[in-house]
Amino acid sequence: MSYLVVVAHPDDEVLGAGGTIKSLTDKGEIVNVCILCSEVEVRNYRPNIEELNEDIKEANKILGINQVFLGDFPNIALNTVKQLEIVQFIEKVMIETKTSVLITHHPADLNNDHYHVSIACQAASRLFQRRSDVVQLKELLFMEIPSSTEWALNTSLSTFSPNVFFEINQQGIDSKIKALSQYRGVMRDYPHPRSEESLRSLATYRGSQSGLMFAESYESVFRREY
Repeated sequence: MSYLVVVAHPDDEVLGAGGTIKSLTDKGEIVNVCILCSEVEVRNYRPNIEELNEDIKEANKILGINQVFLGDFPNIALNTVKQLEIVQFIEKVMIETKTSVLITHHPADLNNDHYHVSIACQAASRLFQRRSDVVQLKELLFMEIPSSTEWALNTSLSTFSPNVFFEINQQGIDSKIKALSQYRGVMRDYPHPRSEESLRSLATYRGSQSGLMFAESYESVFRREY
């Protein structure tokens, strides 16, 4: 199968699905990544664009990513972009990669860009209903982004409720930490959610929820048996 992880910013793919990606690619599965706001021009501690592109390349190389697709949408300003433009960009990548499983942000995330990416992915997930010449989507999964998903403070929204757990093992969590470390200025000291200690603790907790040693969790919102 072909998996596509669609995120707003560089590092989101590692934070949300790094261990899962590594586990899948080690098994020979094809995983591609689409980063919509690839230049994150307003990010604190952001390196120059050449360094950032190198960070993206090295982080995803560690995870065994097949290909990374970079968009130039504005950072922390996706609400200013026509949704159709975002949806069509995602659809184009889905068609090129023959996506069968789509992974993206949870729509209740505090980060506004995450919300708009999630909504656009939900729209793009219907592509197979409109076109008979594309691969039919088998599953849509929402992931959790430490330092964002847990800050879903709007109680009127349904918050992240995991119902799918991917076993990532020791190698998976180690690779996730190593890949995230390639992004200059992203990791923090404990007790920040993006610290090594917190990321390992989350993988341990999600594992304990599902009878596994280490795991990453997802909320499956659309699934067709395969």
